[in-house]
Amino acid sequence: MKIDTVTTTPFPGQKPGTSGLRKKVSVFQQPHYLENFVQALFDTLQGTRGKTLVIGGDGRYYNREAIQTLIKMAAAKGFGTVLVGRDGLLSTPAVSCIIRKYQAYGGIILSASHNQGGPDGDFGIKYNIANGGPAPEKVTGLIYQNTQEISRYLIADIPDTPLEDIGEFQAGGLTVKVIDPVEDYAQLMESLFDFDLIADMLGEGVFTMCFDAMNAVTGPYAHAILEDRLGAMPGTVINGTPLPDFGGGHPDPNLTYAKELVDIMNGVNAPDFGAASDGDGDRNMILGKHFFVTPSDSLAILAANAHHIPGYRDGLAGVARSMPTSQAVDRVAARLGIECYETPTGWKFFGNLLDAGMITLCGEESFGNGSNHVREKDGLWAVLFWLNLIAARHQSVEHITREHWQAYGRNFYSRHDYEGMDGAIAQEIMDDLRGKITSLTGKSLGRYRVAIGDDFSYTDPVDHSRSEGQGLRLVFDDGARIIFRLSGTGSDSATLRFYMEKYESDPARHNQDPQVALADMIKIANELSGILTRTGRGGPTVIT
Repeated sequence: MKIDTVTTTPFPGQKPGTSGLRKKVSVFQQPHYLENFVQALFDTLQGTRGKTLVIGGDGRYYNREAIQTLIKMAAAKGFGTVLVGRDGLLSTPAVSCIIRKYQAYGGIILSASHNQGGPDGDFGIKYNIANGGPAPEKVTGLIYQNTQEISRYLIADIPDTPLEDIGEFQAGGLTVKVIDPVEDYAQLMESLFDFDLIADMLGEGVFTMCFDAMNAVTGPYAHAILEDRLGAMPGTVINGTPLPDFGGGHPDPNLTYAKELVDIMNGVNAPDFGAASDGDGDRNMILGKHFFVTPSDSLAILAANAHHIPGYRDGLAGVARSMPTSQAVDRVAARLGIECYETPTGWKFFGNLLDAGMITLCGEESFGNGSNHVREKDGLWAVLFWLNLIAARHQSVEHITREHWQAYGRNFYSRHDYEGMDGAIAQEIMDDLRGKITSLTGKSLGRYRVAIGDDFSYTDPVDHSRSEGQGLRLVFDDGARIIFRLSGTGSDSATLRFYMEKYESDPARHNQDPQVALADMIKIANELSGILTRTGRGGPTVIT
């Protein structure tokens, strides 16, 4: 096998964020750009000779071309086997599942998650380590350092791998196995959930559902599991064919971008259950008839009802949530007598807790829930959890949620996203807030008195590593919170996120619209940041 050494020079800005490196497709298409980053990654990895690497992506534009480059560079690195999904497709949770099942060295995921695709859209690359989870900061830090010093990359001179059919191919010393992207993941789901119980409910013809795959990677998984294995009616899965541009849509499962599903679930003849997943299959949105479940409430409900699910009947070791996620799950943990950990945003922060056996369930407010079955958030897993729960309790989504509020109280919660912002303006707003946040401690804002004003930091209870600057917090005397955070999942423009939360114990007040219940806090957030004046906008792009 001939290995070419290609001379190159560093590109600026190849610093992986919370979910890897994300840039516009046109940036990745520059000569040497992808190769530089992959070589910088491979230069951090030791002892790879003869080992197995998993490769897959969400099918977005440039996915296939990038996979061919990755295979050739993996051969040059000395990997013995590459497992790649048919047509280059593997959902993010499926990559984690396969890494763990086959004890692979690691895996590379080609995705920009919920960001738009197509020639003018976004592309991304992320490395997952042997536990199946995203690379920790110490690894991504080394990758970034290598990108700044790179002078050459290595690539094998071998033919492209046919990805259309399952099969095994030899390329020099490398074995490339094109695998069914769904089978291993489906087997794992069947080991966790009562498929017979769910199938009985779906097969009765009384319970109806709609799953929107948003023309992204979850389509083949949903067709195979929901329709083929569980017997949901044909047509249950909509937008189920992965497309390079996601059909022109924005594959983010929220009330704004999953409008087709939202309209169906709010229609006259709405199904009993609705759900959507995102570009790479790790996020979920849950809906009932004319009813939306916030991701924070969803995590709390799953934790409170885990005893109904075969894979979790032995109890929960603990739970964890990201700092901006509402404290609803904290109340469940307290009643169960288990620990609830508060981490920074980014699934990699859950990895140590999961590996140490300290938690079983975890989740983020950004439509992501998961458990110890893999080391990524998992959209379809959450959908199956809800279906199993509905089948076991014989209650609707709304009934289950309202009963939960009755038992635990309601955490009114909302996130306001200001997307597509000029990066300099977004950073300026955050810098100004950071400069005054601590001085607000002890002061009154409207009817609220500030108990804590800080920039959240986290010390990992397993490896004692420390992460600073993870989000600006205003915590009031009554436990209500406002959080300001600059998102790390964009490619070039910036997204500012404001989070508002307060607790309500009185069931008579649980039916309020969250935007009404939180109106005074929303006003405080807007005035403190000056965002409407400084951007000229009339309001947020997305409200959840």
